[in-house]
Amino acid sequence: MLKKWLGLDKNKSKDETVQSATKTVKIYAPISGTYMNIEEVPDPTFSQKMMGDGFAIKPEEGQVLSPINGEIVQVFPTKHAIGLKSNEGVEVLIHVGLETVNMKGEGFVAHVSEGDKVSVGDVLLDFDLALIGEKAESTITPVVLTNQDELSSIEKLEETTLKAGETVIIQAVK
Repeated sequence: MLKKWLGLDKNKSKDETVQSATKTVKIYAPISGTYMNIEEVPDPTFSQKMMGDGFAIKPEEGQVLSPINGEIVQVFPTKHAIGLKSNEGVEVLIHVGLETVNMKGEGFVAHVSEGDKVSVGDVLLDFDLALIGEKAESTITPVVLTNQDELSSIEKLEETTLKAGETVIIQAVK
């Protein structure tokens, strides 16, 4: 504020100010498995991007790791979904399986709570992949950027085999 009052901030152009305010956020795979386009998810809420753009995973194992550095915003009471917000403000929803809400938490163990700070690779949730295969519609796990309207761009990277906490899938610019 003092620089502005003294006129010392006039050397910065608007472009420089905007450029310094943008941040690229890497979204890592939260689960090891096979990459799917979000449009291929057999649920219109996700495939039609009603909640936002993203991708999906056909899981190979039953553990969810944090895809970002940030904070846990919500752990659904049924533990089938977790909402996170990156330190830069990108919101990510991880929805384990399809129609898993009907399992009422059976087969899910949450390791985090709302308000917890997390780093890429931290364990968020364990789930029984075989049980989900038996009791839910699908094990396919959508990962959605729920505040995409606040992002200036989303770049999906070309990966097919995903390693949780290691494979970068999206670069979002906020």
